[in-house]
Amino acid sequence: MIKVVRGNPTPEELAAALAVVRVRAAAASAVPSGAPAPRDAWSDPSRIAAHRLPRPGPTAWSRSSWPG
Repeated sequence: MIKVVRGNPTPEELAAALAVVRVRAAAASAVPSGAPAPRDAWSDPSRIAAHRLPRPGPTAWSRSSWPG
């Protein structure tokens, strides 16, 4: 059950909000519960390890934040 706590939405605004909730619920039920969520490339640790790490030395500090 959905309850409007604050404000006075128009019927169109309420219909739009309920449509979003229904689509999200359908998408969540379509994914099998035992399957892991697809991993985003941003959180993939191999993305960081793919670049060459700076070698220790007097100028290593200047290369520590710039890949390649």
